[in-house]
Amino acid sequence: MNNNTLSFKQIFSIGLMLFALFFGAGNMIFPPFLGQEAGTSVWVAIIGFLITGVGLPLIAVIAIAKSGDVQTMANRVHPLYGLIFTVAMYLVIGPLFAIPRTGTVSYEIGVLPFLSENAANSIWPLLIFSIVFFVLTTLLAMNPGKLVDVIGNILTPLLLIILAVIVIKAIISPIGDPQAPTGAYVDSAFFKGFIEGYLTMDTIAALVFGIIVISSIKGFGVTKKASITKICIAAGLIAAAGLAIIYVSLAYIGSTSPNTLGVQPNGGALLSVAAQFLFGSAGGYILGFAIIFACLTTSVGLISSCAAYFNKLVPSISYKKFVIIFSIFSMAIANVGLTQLINFSVPVLTFLYPLAIVLILLTLINNVFKGASIVYICALIPTGIISIIDGFNAAGLGSEGLNNTLSILPLFSVGIGWLVPAIIGAIVGFIIAFNTNPKEQLQTQED
Repeated sequence: MNNNTLSFKQIFSIGLMLFALFFGAGNMIFPPFLGQEAGTSVWVAIIGFLITGVGLPLIAVIAIAKSGDVQTMANRVHPLYGLIFTVAMYLVIGPLFAIPRTGTVSYEIGVLPFLSENAANSIWPLLIFSIVFFVLTTLLAMNPGKLVDVIGNILTPLLLIILAVIVIKAIISPIGDPQAPTGAYVDSAFFKGFIEGYLTMDTIAALVFGIIVISSIKGFGVTKKASITKICIAAGLIAAAGLAIIYVSLAYIGSTSPNTLGVQPNGGALLSVAAQFLFGSAGGYILGFAIIFACLTTSVGLISSCAAYFNKLVPSISYKKFVIIFSIFSMAIANVGLTQLINFSVPVLTFLYPLAIVLILLTLINNVFKGASIVYICALIPTGIISIIDGFNAAGLGSEGLNNTLSILPLFSVGIGWLVPAIIGAIVGFIIAFNTNPKEQLQTQED
């Protein structure tokens, strides 16, 4: 039987699932580190962080609800581009980096601190942990129809309870007082926070997770496109609210920590020290459980999404076989270590992320220019060119002369020099489309 809507409980369950899929270990690490560096400017900085760390992923979910899936969005540029971009995005945000990282991060923060020195220097603990971790991921991802029940109703509440315990304790017994801001937070706290939210890369993840949300909604019997879009928006708002609350709370913990705990090198170390300060040795175990659950839910969502996409692309290989393939591959890659994974992935993600942002924003206003491909093309070409240069810079292979020349671009020095060229390109494309009135235009996606 088809429904036109769902109960609040059902929508809330989907929203919790989406929150859990977004909220990985990286998301726990960025806000407290932001708080530590922003100090007394933490509230200004966190507003910038929320715009890109919460706002953009929410917009991406809405874009997916309107278009159906990321490849449909990318096909508006050209079908070949749509295929290449989508495959590349799924591989990078999936088995090549993000999925293996869930296993490695959960091990390094949730397990490694409790090992003896000899065990910590051995390859066996990570290997054993990664096998167990990805076996659990495989079992949970085998039946995506159960994701709402397993993640939305069990894992997410448990994760929230653990985090709430840490946050409430930090509020009741503050670690210390915020100190003066440091680094870029001294003069541009808002903008620095804005960039930090950008680096969470949840916008790309939203494109990957969109298929899970839509499948879950359809699983409740909703088939009308307009109803699916409205439910996606409602679930997205629930997930966004949860993320915002957690981010603000963790940023607060970070802002109160330096004077008492000292300056920590990263958010993971900061949280670990803070948890032990607040709860003693038990604090480390509490944090470890939180990290592992956050990573596990993200891993399940990524593998499920990737398997569903590649099963659609190559129907001869079943969804369950892809789940197994990606789990085994991710387990193997996870054992190279977190540092190596980051070094390999950052340049590629630096290139892909701006392309995803521009595609999402154009999707939202697709009806304005009637889906004309020239608008997408004119906006994405300069975005891609600048992003390639940013990718080389991230890999340490940038050209000083070229960078000096491009420094005239607004915001180039902070890694988003593609923004103004993308806007100008879109405007040029719109003018061309308006004046030429092409006979063949891609169909717009109706609400």
